[in-house]
Amino acid sequence: MGKKGENISASEHHQLLSSLPAVSAVLGHPAIEELCEVHPRNYVHNSVRRALEAIRADILSGVVAEDSAVPTLDEIVERSRMLVRDGLGHKLMRAINGAGVILHTGLGRAPLAPSARAALQEATDRYAILATERESGRRGDRNRHTDEMLRDLTGAEASMIVNNNSAAVMLTLNTFGQGREAIVSRGELIEIGGAFRIPDVMSRSGTIMVEVGTTNRTHLRDYQAAISENSAFLLKVHTSNYRIEGFHLDVGVRDLAELAHQQGLLLLMDIGSGAMVDLRRWGLFYEPTVPEAVSDGADIVTFSGDKLLGGPQCGVIVGKRELIERMKRNPLSRAFRCDKLTLSALDGTLKLFLDPDKLPETHPIYAMMTATVEVVNRRAQRIARRIRDVTGEACRVEVTDGFTEMGSGSLPARPIPSRVVTLCPKGITPQRLGAELRLASPPLFTRIEDDSVIIDARTVADEEARLIAENFAQVIGEKDNLKSWSNRAESIDRGKSEPGKDTLPALG
Repeated sequence: MGKKGENISASEHHQLLSSLPAVSAVLGHPAIEELCEVHPRNYVHNSVRRALEAIRADILSGVVAEDSAVPTLDEIVERSRMLVRDGLGHKLMRAINGAGVILHTGLGRAPLAPSARAALQEATDRYAILATERESGRRGDRNRHTDEMLRDLTGAEASMIVNNNSAAVMLTLNTFGQGREAIVSRGELIEIGGAFRIPDVMSRSGTIMVEVGTTNRTHLRDYQAAISENSAFLLKVHTSNYRIEGFHLDVGVRDLAELAHQQGLLLLMDIGSGAMVDLRRWGLFYEPTVPEAVSDGADIVTFSGDKLLGGPQCGVIVGKRELIERMKRNPLSRAFRCDKLTLSALDGTLKLFLDPDKLPETHPIYAMMTATVEVVNRRAQRIARRIRDVTGEACRVEVTDGFTEMGSGSLPARPIPSRVVTLCPKGITPQRLGAELRLASPPLFTRIEDDSVIIDARTVADEEARLIAENFAQVIGEKDNLKSWSNRAESIDRGKSEPGKDTLPALG
């Protein structure tokens, strides 16, 4: 291990910096010249300069503190090549989800169904009829593309689409509650990922929040006692990202709707996860559905398009026609509106729910949710066999029982039984192996449990078993695997870790 940065003198810094090759030497390397023939020359040159600047910064900060740790010319060329590849490659590249979270927010939540991808292709090949009426040629409403389908599926009178469910909630609250009171149960003042908190959103929307009940129990009489002349609506929020068990009571949509309408108020409901069908038909746990909320009397229902609906990121608003028209006239609706890409993908997704019995065959996330453990086990065995062929004795590979999470605030605390590939590598820590697999192409995302790398076969597509084997081949090489892993670990650790600490390799 080299010296600490604060113990290195200015002369030593200068000596290490002077050992770096000149920019011209790197630019003149044959590999860099070859890159310039394929990619824009200015971008390649800038990548070389960025690679050298990063090394200089490591030297000045003390990360590189010995001559032996200063990268060679060939190593600098390779770093430059990687910067070019990463910079000009697809930033939203394909990834393999072995982490066992079906709606993985970090990986884009739901993979789109073929019908949604076909609709995207149709809308993006050339021009598309987005906000123009074919009959008259005049400007039209872009929400009409999905409105009929949503009315048929939910039973609502009208609908509109915004760019995510946070926007849907904000637009709803602002339209009907600005300067007035909204009554909500304390047990439903949720916070979801990214610090989206219902109290904060209500405040930003201009709505005055009135809390009723307690964290675990709220009665209908609590809402009734809180109604005043300044009340605008009752708000019900589905606690889709956590679950209260035990001594618990909340008020159902039907009872709240009856109370609200008796008092001349609205009932607004944020159902969040956006279930369109009852998941119990496939042996899964119950999740409240949008059609149920509409049928039970909610005046406006908001939900996400990319959770249990399994479409693109958007917020869907359904409800009474007059209320939807008021929301469309709110100036915020323009700020929150969606483009043709979202609307086309949503349309292609909604059509699948017209035949819910076929969802396990037509919709990727429903195929993942409903696959039997036997089917998942066969996939896990194929993945394990291919990994063993690549890793040999360098890694112990087993197939064991596991659980898949739905993710993204859907079916909280309701794990789905699965089969997982458990990897115990030699010569490298599980944390580092997981990081290396993410850096391969395509990136493979896993999870770490009990000092093992876990690949959940439920969230891996059948055709990705071969890609996973190629991923491992990139990480460790097909020959002399244990030595390869050890060498990679040494090169990562050199000058970058302290005794007793395990440092992940830098991304990029």
